[in-house]
Amino acid sequence: MNLLSGFHDISFFQLVPVAAVALFASIIGGVSGYGTGALMPLVLVPLVGAEPVVPIIAISAMFTNSSRVFAFSKYADWRRAVIVLVMAVPTCVLGAWGYTRLSSAGAALVIGSMLILSVPLRRLLKYHGIKFGDAGLAFGSVGYGVVVGATAGSGVILLSLLMAAGVEGAAVIATDAAISIVIGIVKISVFGLAGVITTQVVAFALLIGLTALPGAFLAKAFVERMPVHLHTAILDAVVLLGGAFLVWGALR
Repeated sequence: MNLLSGFHDISFFQLVPVAAVALFASIIGGVSGYGTGALMPLVLVPLVGAEPVVPIIAISAMFTNSSRVFAFSKYADWRRAVIVLVMAVPTCVLGAWGYTRLSSAGAALVIGSMLILSVPLRRLLKYHGIKFGDAGLAFGSVGYGVVVGATAGSGVILLSLLMAAGVEGAAVIATDAAISIVIGIVKISVFGLAGVITTQVVAFALLIGLTALPGAFLAKAFVERMPVHLHTAILDAVVLLGGAFLVWGALR
């Protein structure tokens, strides 16, 4: 496999913003646990179309989530991670398989809709301060599995589930990353069997993943210093605008 062929017809000046956003999104995601999958589609879709975006992010996320687990491993809540994975993996397979059946317009519509919905969903759950135990976490993980299998930017659901189950602070970031590694392996396996992991997908995933690796460690240095509300507000605005752009492009 010649990975350089994955960048055919894409100039160096088009790759620079992809790498820059990958590093920025990795830092944002390392601080808040949310943002990496939501920001990358905004630069990837104009370059490669909507269909390869979820496979690209699934592969590149293995790098970012591995670095987060390494940086925050002592905080992970492994018991709750197991609960989520037992319930989410089967439905993740179904969601990922369904994604492979979508057209380019359908993929853009799914991704854009998820990005738009993620902002009010996160704010709604935070506003109501919803809390539940292990049974509620397990039930919610079934739905999370379907959504994460078929979209990018769905990390807000997992974060909300973990926080509602009582996981707090750095433990949220660490537990989210540990779960996401296993979910990523499942998605990559489904996409591989479906034949949607091309040279271009692997090339972009490696570019994003390797560029983003330092992000978790930079985030760890910032996590106690950066005002979370500021970057959250900016991120919400970017995600809403980008999601609306993808939906508009799919429907026109």
